[in-house]
Amino acid sequence: MDPDTTQLENTPADASQPGGAQPRDPADAPVALSDEERGERLAALNSIIELMRPAVQADGGDLALLSADVVTGVVEVQLQGACSSCAVSSSTLQGGVERILHQRLDWITEVQGGVDESVDPFLSESMGRGGYVPSF
Repeated sequence: MDPDTTQLENTPADASQPGGAQPRDPADAPVALSDEERGERLAALNSIIELMRPAVQADGGDLALLSADVVTGVVEVQLQGACSSCAVSSSTLQGGVERILHQRLDWITEVQGGVDESVDPFLSESMGRGGYVPSF
């Protein structure tokens, strides 16, 4: 057997992957995006965040985009202000922010979020306006 062939057979197919392993599924491989495409995705994301902010601000909170990886589709948001002490913050994140982002931007794969815990709970509570009160 030719020594060069043996060397190639023993070399991992894609040494750039951790441990030299190939991605399990071609769909899991990172997508190459041009700078223009990255900019378009980020602009669309910012536009939707700005569209949602007034609804959160109406209750004394705010919505901040902390990070966005437009290639992998992982977005991190944070609810701030009165949302820090609000009992339905997780519902706002999952049922509102996450749902809307997934519906409007097909490239988003995961939305990570939380509340700003650096705000004093009593101050946070005083910021809330209680814009939505369910009627029974």
